[in-house]
Amino acid sequence: MLKALYLIPLLPLAGFVLNGLLGRRLSKPVVGIIACGTVLVAFFLSLGAVMQLGHLESVTPIAGRLDVDQDAKRVTLTAAEWLHAGRGRQGAEFSIPWGFTLDPLSAVMLLVVTGVGFLIHVYSVGYMAHEEGYWRYFAYLNLFMAMMLTLVLGSSFPVMFVGWEGVGLCSYLLIGFDYPKDSAADAGKKAFLVNRVGDMGFVLAMAWIFASLGTLDFTSVMAQASHLTPVVAAAIGVLLFFGACGKSAQIPLYVWLPDAMAGPTPVSALIHAATMVTAGVYMVCRCSAIYLQGPQALMVVATVGALTAIFAASMALRQNDIKKVLAYSTVSQLGYMFLAAGVGAFTAAIFHLMTHAFFKALLFLGSGSVIHAMSGEQDLRKMGGLKKTLPITFATFLVGTLAIAGIPPLSGYFSKDEILWKAFGAGNPLGLGGPIFWAIGLIAAALTTFYMFRLVFLCFYGEGRMDQETAHHLHESPKVMTIPLIILALLSAVGGLVGIPASLSFGRDLNAFERFLAPVFEPAGTVEAGGEPMKAAAESHAGMAQLEYLLMLLALGVVAVSIFTAYRFYRARPEIPQRLAAMYPRLADLLANKFYVDELYDRIIVKPYWWKCNLLAAFDRRIVDGLVNAVGAFTEVCSQLLKLFHTGQVRRYALWFMFGVLAVLWYLA
Repeated sequence: MLKALYLIPLLPLAGFVLNGLLGRRLSKPVVGIIACGTVLVAFFLSLGAVMQLGHLESVTPIAGRLDVDQDAKRVTLTAAEWLHAGRGRQGAEFSIPWGFTLDPLSAVMLLVVTGVGFLIHVYSVGYMAHEEGYWRYFAYLNLFMAMMLTLVLGSSFPVMFVGWEGVGLCSYLLIGFDYPKDSAADAGKKAFLVNRVGDMGFVLAMAWIFASLGTLDFTSVMAQASHLTPVVAAAIGVLLFFGACGKSAQIPLYVWLPDAMAGPTPVSALIHAATMVTAGVYMVCRCSAIYLQGPQALMVVATVGALTAIFAASMALRQNDIKKVLAYSTVSQLGYMFLAAGVGAFTAAIFHLMTHAFFKALLFLGSGSVIHAMSGEQDLRKMGGLKKTLPITFATFLVGTLAIAGIPPLSGYFSKDEILWKAFGAGNPLGLGGPIFWAIGLIAAALTTFYMFRLVFLCFYGEGRMDQETAHHLHESPKVMTIPLIILALLSAVGGLVGIPASLSFGRDLNAFERFLAPVFEPAGTVEAGGEPMKAAAESHAGMAQLEYLLMLLALGVVAVSIFTAYRFYRARPEIPQRLAAMYPRLADLLANKFYVDELYDRIIVKPYWWKCNLLAAFDRRIVDGLVNAVGAFTEVCSQLLKLFHTGQVRRYALWFMFGVLAVLWYLA
């Protein structure tokens, strides 16, 4: 199975080609079978490859094609020679093979992408059943999967970058799927352009890595990371993180993600849960050795992640679009993951990435089921009382809400609590204590619980606020949509049990997830850092079980207060939010308008940019084009004059020739 690793991204790519070329002529069931079938086979291949990864002693290496490292639990398959561009300044040969690497880190991502991606594909069959561009939608969706799998499996920075750019292109295509609408087309362009800004950091980091180490292969780079000076490692780490900020929607490049809700809801689920936005977190964790060599970069990652977590959570408090609430929730949860990575808890970051994929995909698909029942309505103020008419959607959505809120023993509880605990114990080179990160994370968790239960109470409880026509057509979604919801709800409920922390293990090692990822992150943790190794600092409180129990109880208490507050505000005493908004109108407007960040960007970046573009366009039209047109006009006048002498009559040409000779003779005389 490992020798056929290249088939995993190729299968959805084949689905893209088939549906892209022939989909218009095929029936919708055939298009759906091609799209879902290729992803399902890719999932089974991934499952087989990951199972074989645990028995590498039975895998025979093939020189130049299949490299096996049993200690690191890593297999690298070279499919073909790809880039060969001579030698660099240090004499290093720039040669990049097209290769794929499977290790425990990429294995987790592989199963998440193919598993959750397949469920989203199946759900889309029902959700998009009446769309005219059905075949085009599934072609794009398959291409998205192929690019994300290339990103995850890439054995080097350039191969990862191909997938990195590929998912950016696909997000543009899928967000702008309904391109006749200006809002969808603009959102697609916004996502594409903002991501290109972040990509600049990725490209610069790759160039710097090659200039410093003479290679871009992940295995070689991480093995030589200790040769980088702390300053260079920190600079490279910051540049890489800038790229991650674009892809994973962190401050200051998060603004594209909420607008991405203009795309179909299953696309939102795919982007927010299983693919694109997780790429930045994966890349930072993949480069853990570089970050541990330059801990100042980790400080940047942790700080930006913590600020994004609380900033985005506060913006979700007063959103009325059901998908926008979930969008800001995604930005906030990604901040959690970067906070974990920034304090050196890379395993916790990937753990939360996995659990988040389960419950965020569930919540987005659940919101899609609500929107489907509400005939396209997305405003929470026009919903209510859907609990009875959408029982499966309600039950599964509640599971996702409890998971993201961190209610034990659901998946979000274990991963969120792991991050808070690691953040509390972290140190950093600037002397800022981990408790600050922990407090920010705790407040963000409280806000998350509040706005998610606000959504549940406004959507599923109380009297219905929709019009009669909408109320008349309310119905539960078909099985093709509800079965994926049920499977995701089960994963959201039990998915966290693979990462039970030591403090809750009663003396036994039940954290299978940490053991699985140990071959990837433990070697990185031994790299001597230029400053204080943050991972060691993060683990300095590992034995303080009592303190960990206290923090757990405190977190649960905060979550309980948030649920009670949401209940009082949006179920028992619905007049309270209006009263508070009247008492603090500026704060209410600030939250409702998302701190006016979009307006600020529009004023300081977009409008000046357009003003300069218009100025340059006017210069081009009037000056450059004017000069060119003047030369053309002069040439045309001259040609018209000369044309008078070209009559085609030989005698007239002889006459003019004679006049010319006489003129020359007169001049010489």
